[in-house]
Amino acid sequence: MQKTLEPFLPNIIAQLGAETILSIEKMQSLWSDYGAIFRLKLHGGDFPSVVVKCIALQEKDNHPRGWATNRSHQRKLKSYQIENYWYENYAGLLPDSVKLPRLLYSEHRSTAQVLVLEDLTISYPELKQFCTYEEAKTVIKWLAGFHARFINSSAKGLWHTGSYWHLDTRPEEWEAMKAGLLKENAKELDRALNEAKYQTIIHGDAKVANFCFGPNNQVAGLDFQYVGKGIGVKDLAYFIGSCFTSDECELYENSLLDFYFEEFGKSVNGLNNQEKADLEKEWRQLYPVAWADFNRFLMGWLPGHQKLHDHALAKNEEALEYLKNE
Repeated sequence: MQKTLEPFLPNIIAQLGAETILSIEKMQSLWSDYGAIFRLKLHGGDFPSVVVKCIALQEKDNHPRGWATNRSHQRKLKSYQIENYWYENYAGLLPDSVKLPRLLYSEHRSTAQVLVLEDLTISYPELKQFCTYEEAKTVIKWLAGFHARFINSSAKGLWHTGSYWHLDTRPEEWEAMKAGLLKENAKELDRALNEAKYQTIIHGDAKVANFCFGPNNQVAGLDFQYVGKGIGVKDLAYFIGSCFTSDECELYENSLLDFYFEEFGKSVNGLNNQEKADLEKEWRQLYPVAWADFNRFLMGWLPGHQKLHDHALAKNEEALEYLKNE
């Protein structure tokens, strides 16, 4: 993969005002082998190190879970285009309290593209697969500020429906589901989420692994390939499910929901008190629908997934009850 990166290096050096590259370290591969993320240590210029997301644009014939299709390939290509657009047109609109890496340079060629990003690892050195209740609150505060900034945004140039699992892009996974009420009602779950009155821009892949942690309850968000229009609790449900066991979800969920809406209310502008109350009522009612919508994807993609635990499956029942009474 480093060979794919090499043609871009002279332009990266020139754009950053560096004299030379001291080292190139591969940090991780991208999903389905679409490229890799590198750390470049530089001599000269304003940035001693940067992170480079190097994306190979050719179609792949392998997938970690066996879902290598042309639809999958086109979805991934679009996701990288949208991520670039996000950094260029939206990321700078966020307040300093909602931290993410700055885009320093980008370049697109016929077979590959690069995003050169601020290296956050000095200030935010920790990546996690699980987190404590207090660490989860730092991420939820970040999400609340993110969603508050973009309330009622058109999300122009981003995914029309934010999140990597949304139904329109996952027909094969839907087909693979076993027959049942969740499969039968998949379109209705999708409709309820997409027709909600209050919409914002969501991260779309807000798992705990896409946040890096620093001291003093600091956190920064990463990976904006599936950013787009949606309701904030889609991110919230997905995040809570990504970092807690079933029992922990049961224990923490209500207080974390309360905390999210408290922080959202502090951050949002452009809504009066009645609108804030209406939004909270709507999104709380749709929270189990958001969770069930993600379960729908998992039940086709990898039905034995560890995230399909008792608490998650209980959300399916709540969501179906909501649809019945809607």
